This record gives sequence, structure tokens and C-alpha cells, in this order.
Amino acid sequence: MSDQLLQRIFLEARTHNGWLAEPIDDATLRRLYEALRLGPTAANTVPARIVFVKSPEAKERLRPCLAPGNVEKTMSAPVTAIIAYDTRFHEKMPKLFPARPTMGETLSAMPPEQRDFFLLQNASLQAGYLILAARALGLDCGPMAGFDREKVDAAFLADVPWRSILLINLGHGDPEKLYPRNPRLDFEEACRIA
Repeated sequence: MSDQLLQRIFLEARTHNGWLAEPIDDATLRRLYEALRLGPTAANTVPARIVFVKSPEAKERLRPCLAPGNVEKTMSAPVTAIIAYDTRFHEKMPKLFPARPTMGETLSAMPPEQRDFFLLQNASLQAGYLILAARALGLDCGPMAGFDREKVDAAFLADVPWRSILLINLGHGDPEKLYPRNPRLDFEEACRIA
């Protein structure tokens, strides 16, 4: 099973740009979150917040936020996950790290630049967990950064202290719309053993 899972999650999985017309139900999105939320983050901060955009009306609100090259593939995806981080993440720390009651205060006192990097780093890590969990559940993914963050935040996050960092299209990819796989670096080019 581990070889099959490795094949599904990494070796055979591809970044999809086209989608089959197969919906994703809310139960699958809940299952996806239940899996990804258990991945490790620094001090168990789990700062990622997700908006699953799937209704036609919500998709239309997303359309003007997208870079031109991302419109068609996003509008045809059954779901687009807006990955964001919670700028008030520290308020959840009593629940998330009960062994250290002052952890939230410590983290909220970080200098703004350091805190922004911390949030981006940990929410991005959780975005990776989402991709892995989605692939393990048999879904395909298309992550992208080609969107206007300010527009997404205004359209979807204006009532919460969340800031978008990434979009991930989710669904069952159309193999006819795959591009050839681009090369990757070999171990010797990308790694050192010290």
C-alpha cells in the first residue's frame, strides 16, 4: 500500500489545468480538512484558514481576481481552495497549545515582519498538506499564485482577519489537458548531505 500511495501522491500525480465535470461534495471537503489539520506546524499554530469556493455565484466573485491565464482552469474546477493565514492566530493558542498558556502572547509580540514570515511559512506548509491529502483522497490539484491578493481578500475575507496566500483548484483532472511533465533537478543538483 505504501508504494501505491507514493505513486498516487508524488510519482504519478500531476498539476492539472483542466477538469472533468465531476462535483466534489461537502463531505469530501470536510474529510480533506480533517486529514490536513493534523500535519505539524511550528508550536502547533496551524494558522491556515481555507475558503472552499464552489458555488457558481462564488466562482463569479473569484473571476475578476484571477490572472488572465488562470481564469478558464479556475472557473472549470469543481472547487477552488483559497488558502489564507489568520492574522489573529495567536488568539487560538490556549486551545492549540494548552501546555504553554502564554504562547499566544509570546507569538503576538513578534515583530510584524517576523510574524508575517512565520504565518506565511506555516500556512504554506499546511497548503502542502492539503495537496497531499487531496491526492490521497483521489483528487487532483492545481495550485497557483496568479491572482490579486487584495481583490481576493476584499471579495472573500473582508469580514475576517485572514489574508490569502495561494489558490488551489481541486477536482478530477482531465488527462487530455495535461502538459508534458517538466524536468526536475537530480539529487546532486538540489541536495547536500552534511
